[in-house]
Amino acid sequence: MIQAIPKPVTFDEFIAWYPEGSGCHYELRSGEIVEMPKPTGKHSRVAGFITVKAGIEIDRLKLPYFIPKECVIKSIRDESGYEPDVIVLDERTIADSPRWEKESIITQGISVRLVVEVVSTNWSDDYALKLEEYEALGISEYWIVDYLGLGGRRFIGNPKRPTLSVYQLVEGEYQVRQFRDNERVESLTFPELNLTASQIFRAGQ
Repeated sequence: MIQAIPKPVTFDEFIAWYPEGSGCHYELRSGEIVEMPKPTGKHSRVAGFITVKAGIEIDRLKLPYFIPKECVIKSIRDESGYEPDVIVLDERTIADSPRWEKESIITQGISVRLVVEVVSTNWSDDYALKLEEYEALGISEYWIVDYLGLGGRRFIGNPKRPTLSVYQLVEGEYQVRQFRDNERVESLTFPELNLTASQIFRAGQ
């Protein structure tokens, strides 16, 4: 639902406008404020499951990463800002992101180790819009968790089925590997992660 704002707004105006404690999430798309659909219980369970598993791995291996409760990723291309379902940040480089400490805003891809989007009915945002944004920012790893197999056939194949797409940055461009069923997910951020695609998908059943 696009909010009734009389003119396109800048990213800074969006951040100043953002209502705290409303229970709603918003993103900025090329100057237009968009209210994001409420996540279903299954969607939230999948995101929560990934957060827990990533947190365990960070703790187990004493990795210099952390997972914030929420944050906004600022586009470098236009007046846009995005709230990912899960984000893993690097403690060693987050200080170089000038708006993090006071505003929880990410402005540099080097601060991000992993972004995860769990697919909803607006699946094209994850496979097209956000993929291009995260690639342009230089975010090294991006997961699209399509636990219901909602994405277009050009993205997840035919017949459509639950698919986890792992995009990793190679010479400035994303290369994708896809995992299904009992295939072990391979991640550069968490190379020892012992987790299959089906384990993640089952969290949403």
